[in-house]
Amino acid sequence: MIVIDSASPVPPFEQLRAQLAGQIQDRTLAVGTRLPTIRRLAADLGLAVNTVGRAYRELEEAGLIETRGAAGSFVSAAGEQGRDRARHAAAEYAAVIASLGIDTAEAVRIVQAALTKGAA
Repeated sequence: MIVIDSASPVPPFEQLRAQLAGQIQDRTLAVGTRLPTIRRLAADLGLAVNTVGRAYRELEEAGLIETRGAAGSFVSAAGEQGRDRARHAAAEYAAVIASLGIDTAEAVRIVQAALTKGAA
């Protein structure tokens, strides 16, 4: 269920994008799930068509959904592939940390710092 808070300082397109991305990442929306049309979702949520279109475009640019012309938009398998890449990178990182003798707490601080820097 998507809920748009009109009183939120977060723009509606970003609320929609974040909620759909979350549902894709937690697998509430499975790979291959057909999303509502932009017009349909806009009408259901009381949003402008361009607002929903922007959210869909950003999800597509992130590889979370794919648009197949007149067939519509679907949850992409690329999101699952991204998870696999992240798991592989984490395993490589763990191996490097172990070889350097860095303890787990320090390794986690290093990752948190990198993620914080990347979000800025």
